[in-house]
Amino acid sequence: MRKKTLKVFLVLVLCLQSINAFGTDWADIQAFLIKKISSRSPFAMSGSEFAKSLSAMDKSGREQAIVSQIIKGNLPDFLRRLKPVQLVQKFGERKTVTATIFVMPDYLAIGSDRDFLLMPMGWYAATAIAVRLGFILPTRKMVDAIFEQSDVHLSPAPMPPGPQMRSLAYFSEHNRKIKEQRLSLGCPLGALISGHKKDVVLTNRLGETLGRVAIYGWHRLSGIPIQPLTIVHGANYADYSHGIRLVSDVVLIDGEPRSIYEILEDPRLATIVSDEGPIQKILQFMGIHHFYPTQAISF
Repeated sequence: MRKKTLKVFLVLVLCLQSINAFGTDWADIQAFLIKKISSRSPFAMSGSEFAKSLSAMDKSGREQAIVSQIIKGNLPDFLRRLKPVQLVQKFGERKTVTATIFVMPDYLAIGSDRDFLLMPMGWYAATAIAVRLGFILPTRKMVDAIFEQSDVHLSPAPMPPGPQMRSLAYFSEHNRKIKEQRLSLGCPLGALISGHKKDVVLTNRLGETLGRVAIYGWHRLSGIPIQPLTIVHGANYADYSHGIRLVSDVVLIDGEPRSIYEILEDPRLATIVSDEGPIQKILQFMGIHHFYPTQAISF
């Protein structure tokens, strides 16, 4: 375990030092933030083809297939165009600190820009993908900020409840409804959008009962979420309304790159990106430990 922790630490140090070499060119920063996402093969399955391939699989097989496809890079190119979202926190009367997080413009999907399927998944699959690609799941405060700063707000489209909520048929039908709404609003791919899914999130509440998934959001156009923060479902639960929004594990604090894990564990700075204060146990649960560089590194 000690060797694994040291390896994670050294990798992160090298990553943050690499940022410093880029300067301030946004294209270079973008390329660095998504460098762990593999290129999509021209022979990769489309969203429709992937849906068909899942038809005979059980839940476990489906989750494994989702992780495999995304790790191989079978996700739409527009998801690689990260969007900056700012969170501002005032400390005392004069000191104000701004955190800039970098988020995918939509929820994780499998397929191409022309044919993709937004893909709900359980906690274990979501965190495995996030860590592997250099991302993290959002906090509740991040989800609210993403909604507030979205280019387009979609209206939630609830479907009749029941066991079918976890079925591939429901996933596909909800995907179709979202696509129709997005096209009707003239929303281009790559625009930051929200309101159409609940988020799987990080929260200290996951420490209350092991083996749970935390969900929050599905904001109405008024900005009020349908889903309060809850951990009622088991970690393997996923239904059509869930989405996985990835946030880069590099954050800017007043323009200086830092590890998002370091910030989430800092008693003071964590309040910028989390309305619960520091989040520590969950980071360990994800397999990430607290040995991170403390110095700020400029671009």
